[in-house]
Amino acid sequence: MGAGIAHAFLVRGARVVVVENDQAAADAARERVATSVGRAADRGLLSSSVDEALARLRVTTAAGDLAGAGLVVEAVPEDAGLKLDVLRRVEQVAPDAVLATNTSSLSVSGIAEGLRSPQRFVGLHFFNPVPASDLVEVVLGAQTGDDLAEQARQWVTALGKTAITVQDSPGFASSRLGVAIALEAMRMVQEGVASAQDIDTAMTLGYRHPVGPLRTTDIVGLDVRLAIAEHLERELGPRFEPPQVLRDMVAAGHLGRKTGRGFYDW
Repeated sequence: MGAGIAHAFLVRGARVVVVENDQAAADAARERVATSVGRAADRGLLSSSVDEALARLRVTTAAGDLAGAGLVVEAVPEDAGLKLDVLRRVEQVAPDAVLATNTSSLSVSGIAEGLRSPQRFVGLHFFNPVPASDLVEVVLGAQTGDDLAEQARQWVTALGKTAITVQDSPGFASSRLGVAIALEAMRMVQEGVASAQDIDTAMTLGYRHPVGPLRTTDIVGLDVRLAIAEHLERELGPRFEPPQVLRDMVAAGHLGRKTGRGFYDW
């Protein structure tokens, strides 16, 4: 997700700094972004040369390199403690930056409570794959300033994407609906109603979804979907209880595209 978000800003002319844990991760991130930008150029979606775009990219392992940034988007795994730790470090090195989280389900208001300037914090929920997705959820925490809310929507528009504004609530709008559909699709597989491919075909041809819920789950990662479902179950009740087939597949290490096997073989 971080590489995709970096891509989205680079192709629109921004200077981008990507911070990774270690040098190996930094090298991999640079390669992912370079490959993505190259593909955009091949499709005629890049107004500058690839070299010019990548000249505006810096990949580093030092959080201090974020000093002077106007916007910092956190895109670490869905762990509230980890996100808060990262954002607090960013506050120290870039005290004037607007901070955003790319969480797909965690409470923006809850994370903001641990920050020094919660009024300068907002949710920017990008969708995977970021370069091809047209949507960004602007998630407003309880203390997000009105001016920042409008500024965030303008940033999304400047990226060539469409913003929807959502008040902070479990799963926001997109994850809550998307997970609900995906969990029901998993229950249908578990009950032998139909195959994963046929269930997905029902949604792509019958409801014009570009990708079916089970294939989307493979792309997102079954472990990610399980964590979100468990969070929504705690917050919203048993209608979001993860099906046993999801728990079993995650326990077996079948996490979708990233491991080569999920509801599909990749």
